[in-house]
Amino acid sequence: MKFVSMNNNAVLKEIGVRIRRERLNQNTTQETLARRAGVSRRVVLDLEAGKGCGLGAFIEILRALRKLDQLDVFMPDPGISPLQLAKLKGHERQRATGRQGKPKG
Repeated sequence: MKFVSMNNNAVLKEIGVRIRRERLNQNTTQETLARRAGVSRRVVLDLEAGKGCGLGAFIEILRALRKLDQLDVFMPDPGISPLQLAKLKGHERQRATGRQGKPKG
């Protein structure tokens, strides 16, 4: 699936479809999932309908589905760039300049 070419609403709908499929694969009702996640059934219903939910609720739903570890696939830790580490003499970068490819000065 090419998420890059999709607008935000389409991405939300696809996330909802995947959450619903996983819930059904686990033979779990919306009510049971909501209870395990500590959210209301409406939150699960809205998420599955592609309306989204808060990030905290999303994390709790993934945890209740035992899929929280999938976040590593979704957003792996990029680590520190060896070039940046050498440039900063072994110190980890704390701030971004906002300049990308612009000459200094």
